[in-house]
Amino acid sequence: MMVFTEPREKTIIFILIGRMIKYPSNINQWGSISMNVEDNQYRLTAPRAHVEVHLPDGNVISGPRNMPIMEFFKVLEGYEDTPIVGAIINGELRELTYPIKLDANVRPVTMAEADGMRIYRRSLVFLLETAFSHLHPEATVHVDHSVAHGGYYCRVTNRSQLTKEELESLEHEMTRLVEKDSSFVRHIVPLNEAISYFRKAGEHEKIRLLSHRRKDYLTMYELDGTFDYHHGYMVPSTGYLRWFKLSTTGDGFTLRFPRRKTPTEILPVPEYPKLRKTFHQYGNWLHRLGISSVGALNDSILKQNVSELILVSEALHEQRVTEIAHMITQRIDHIKIVLVAGPSASGK
Repeated sequence: MMVFTEPREKTIIFILIGRMIKYPSNINQWGSISMNVEDNQYRLTAPRAHVEVHLPDGNVISGPRNMPIMEFFKVLEGYEDTPIVGAIINGELRELTYPIKLDANVRPVTMAEADGMRIYRRSLVFLLETAFSHLHPEATVHVDHSVAHGGYYCRVTNRSQLTKEELESLEHEMTRLVEKDSSFVRHIVPLNEAISYFRKAGEHEKIRLLSHRRKDYLTMYELDGTFDYHHGYMVPSTGYLRWFKLSTTGDGFTLRFPRRKTPTEILPVPEYPKLRKTFHQYGNWLHRLGISSVGALNDSILKQNVSELILVSEALHEQRVTEIAHMITQRIDHIKIVLVAGPSASGK
């Protein structure tokens, strides 16, 4: 049982020659302490059954040792509009399944924060992947790029694009898994076993990526029989993922989710045909360069092909600038201003 409680009196441990003595923390100066070294109120003792979680507002939650932090958070109120999806424990970001073994300073991490929204989005992508594998085991879903107002543009391979009815079925399957409240199970696996799993699953790009990994293990997550590696923490279960929507976009679809300012609300996604065309062109460039994944880029670096990649990339970029200049000259009599948009260091 988790309850709010008053903090216990803290103690300071002094190391004296030949013995260790524990004193109350409300002392003034070293020289003003008067004590009896043989006072029998100081003694070795067994660990307490309960620990304390100290919150930033000064409140303290007491609960059983080794329970996950999410159990402690259940006594908190006022987080309906900003759901808690993680925690900062003694200065480090942790999952809600992290066990509290000792007294700790803890701050809840909500969906209104960057770390919290990353945890939510990452978990939602795994939910999409799992639901898709249930309905279309022969195909693969890819998350291509982010979308303004909260979303990821996705596409499928090894089959035709999803119809409106198929997309609705996929959303229903995701909703079913949310209502089932299935757990995201964390596994620490030897790297060779992880590579073997992805090889059997036919996920060759992940194999290329992991072949450059220096650690001999991998943290994988399991959801309803599906295993994957998602580069970070997850929520404890699918029941946390109540806010999402799928909508048809171009040749694919958009996985929509809330933004930090409105963590429990799905905002409309505007049309962006020109930006989608640019992303599509960028994908084609990567394919022509042979670096359509990070693993492929790592392979090229090891083969010392970086200079060649840069030269070809610059040539493609200059070709595109020439095309834009030609478009401008064709409409020169009707154009009063030219606006150039692009990321930093893109040659604007």
